[in-house]
Amino acid sequence: MENVKGYVEHIIYRNNENGYTVMNMVSGQEEIICVGMFRTIDQGETLQIDGNYVEHPVYGRQLKVESYQITAPDDVISMERYLSSGAIKGIGEALAARIIKRFGEDTFRIIEEEPERLAEIKGISDRKAREIAVQMEEKKDMREAMVFLQKYGISGALAMKIYNTYGMGVYGVLRENPYKLAEDISGVGFKIADEIANKIGIHTDSDYRIRSAVLYVLLQASMEGHVYLPENILLRRAGELLEVEESAIEPQIANLAMDKKVVIKMPLPEAKEEGKKIYAASYYYEELNCAKMLHDLNSSVLPEEGLLPAEEANINRRIKEIEKAQGIELDELQRKAVMESVKNGLLILTGGPGTGKTTTINTIIRYYAGENMDIFLAAPTGRAAKRMTETTGYEARTIHRLLELSGAVLEENKRAKFEKNEENPLEADVIIVDEMSMVDIHLFQSLLKAIMPGTRLIMAGDINQLPSVGPGQILKDLIDSHCIPVVMLQKIFRQAEESDIVVNAHAINKGERIELNNKSKDFFFLERNDINVIYKHMVQLICEKLPPYVGASAYDIQVLTPMRKGSLGVEVLNDILQEYLNPPDKSKEEYEAGEGVYRVGDKVMQIKNNYQLEWEILSKYQIPIDKGMGVFNGDIGIIKEINDYAQEMVVEYDEHKRVIYPFHQLDEIELAYAVTIHKSQGSEYPAIIMPLLTGPKMLFNRNLLYTGVTRAKNCVTILGSRQTVNEMIANENQNKRYTSLCERLEELSSL
Repeated sequence: MENVKGYVEHIIYRNNENGYTVMNMVSGQEEIICVGMFRTIDQGETLQIDGNYVEHPVYGRQLKVESYQITAPDDVISMERYLSSGAIKGIGEALAARIIKRFGEDTFRIIEEEPERLAEIKGISDRKAREIAVQMEEKKDMREAMVFLQKYGISGALAMKIYNTYGMGVYGVLRENPYKLAEDISGVGFKIADEIANKIGIHTDSDYRIRSAVLYVLLQASMEGHVYLPENILLRRAGELLEVEESAIEPQIANLAMDKKVVIKMPLPEAKEEGKKIYAASYYYEELNCAKMLHDLNSSVLPEEGLLPAEEANINRRIKEIEKAQGIELDELQRKAVMESVKNGLLILTGGPGTGKTTTINTIIRYYAGENMDIFLAAPTGRAAKRMTETTGYEARTIHRLLELSGAVLEENKRAKFEKNEENPLEADVIIVDEMSMVDIHLFQSLLKAIMPGTRLIMAGDINQLPSVGPGQILKDLIDSHCIPVVMLQKIFRQAEESDIVVNAHAINKGERIELNNKSKDFFFLERNDINVIYKHMVQLICEKLPPYVGASAYDIQVLTPMRKGSLGVEVLNDILQEYLNPPDKSKEEYEAGEGVYRVGDKVMQIKNNYQLEWEILSKYQIPIDKGMGVFNGDIGIIKEINDYAQEMVVEYDEHKRVIYPFHQLDEIELAYAVTIHKSQGSEYPAIIMPLLTGPKMLFNRNLLYTGVTRAKNCVTILGSRQTVNEMIANENQNKRYTSLCERLEELSSL
């Protein structure tokens, strides 16, 4: 058995599901390839490893790891990690390595006492040496704290975030309650805090540990779309995480309620589910606030007696004038929608593809424009807003831009701060929001706060689309509450009936089998049961067949898949498609990050909301003509520049918005040649390809297939198994979301 100490220089491969890792470790002057099962480890961490050397037939000599522990780094390594963490402006990884190589363990003393000697190193001028020394003196406390934190296996970037939150109070936090890190700092989470607590010696049944785990489980549940969890599910999940008895957890839930960290609600008498409902406090009050604001908006436009017959006749006359001017004829439900939007402060307009939602919205817009009212249009994503602009002829903005995202973050909940709110409301008479199925509880509350009573709010969307990525199922809850006027369009118009995309989408939604005979002009099915054959035909379709057929570029053709993992998941497909659509080229800069490579020209997606990322739009003379804050989960762009010297990447999103990503922030983007169907919400593509072979039953359901099909404007191609498609249509099971906006609305309406 060999015992080796070194630091992780590079993670070559990691399976996040089981922890299997192949990595390059540096021990003294030797580089060792290590393979084994690891918990979450980062590049730069120092490890003490026990294992045996084996000879791999292809990859040669490797150290097969039997056991390991993360140890405190040697002083020199701690210094290099600190210098390369971004704490000292102007020093990146390469320069940090040169400084350490030159001065070794004497580095910090040299910088503090003889900073002029830094100029001995290539790339550092006398002026830069003085600037580094000034920063080091200013950040001496931070440096000592970061080196201290790194002894607990915390990476440089995260250590800086922790120090910026607590300052010199960080020592007390770690001694008394390291689980506070999970509450206060995004990026820590319960598991990291638990590892730190374990190293410090805090007991597994500590009250702090149990409370932190309960809040962590509720946070994880929110990422699945839940606003609360039934007590039995919360106890089970927390018990599995903590490895303690559920009886030890129950008292701490009560204590968290006393501290106002959670809210406990008993179920309604008629509810089928049993047991208490446990909410993170902020989520409960978000639902309650939304219900109150909706109640106020819905009762603020007209007197209780409603419209007089003469007023109603006048509205009908106006609608007919608009129909004549636009050369259209509304059906009964469309006319009802326009009338209800005038009668009520709130209206929900829903219906599947081809049922005339756009025509109805256009008529509503023209009605209010004729009344000289101020009308604002909005949608959750940039692509949805752009499509709304194109179909209505009126400018539509993202909800974030409508609310004037400030770029600041509300510290108490780490969410976006908007300039438009209850103190500075939107100055509009009518607000129309499309793609409401995508709006989560956080964004909905922010929107309602900025709408004054007396303003009409019209919410449009397809109830059968997948719910929002964030917590809540706003559109469904609003409709189910029966407290808000709803018009559900049902008639498929003649022009839409000519599209098999529309016809098949409605058939799927009804649970009816669809024709898979390739006689269609816009809906194709290719029976392929071999993974490699699917790859081959997918590439052929994107590179050769579909672009001329739909009049679009290969980059506009989108592969949609149900899964992230597996041979037909996003991760594998993106590697394959990148190889064919944007292969290596000496003229293209590229950068290796994590397990993949980014290359100039790559199609990428932002995978989390970042309210503080700046964007700008440049003129043809490269002069900024517009700028703003915020890039959002699901935004797709193209890599335009990669600058190794500046350690930066430039991505251009829709409307030519250019965003600069420092290399350390590239975990916020991923390749987007293939995306999950969930991530495609609100987008429309000229053509989509869906590989559907096998997958988990809970995921491969009717709702998912319907959402994927309705993302296509001109062409759908399914590659895979006929049986799988038919099973998805038959499978109406959906993951249940625990939300209660519906209940809050019903409670208020009964008062």
